[in-house]
Amino acid sequence: MAWIDQIPDDEAQGILQKIFVDAKRRTGRVWNIVRLTSINGPMTRAHMSLYRSVMAADSSLPRRMRETLAVVVSQANHCHY
Repeated sequence: MAWIDQIPDDEAQGILQKIFVDAKRRTGRVWNIVRLTSINGPMTRAHMSLYRSVMAADSSLPRRMRETLAVVVSQANHCHY
């Protein structure tokens, strides 16, 4: 099984620290999908921007449907994050 290095909360600095603090403020935790890119703060920021544009932007699909589709596709692909 592959292993991806992740930055612990207490070692996050700069932009990554801000992302972690914002995540905890919004949801009470840093989700694993965010942690997977934590080794590279700018990549984490880009990933979060992409996520917001896909899930929160105006769309003909309601956000609830987009989130449901993401879960179904993740399960179909055996993603456990």
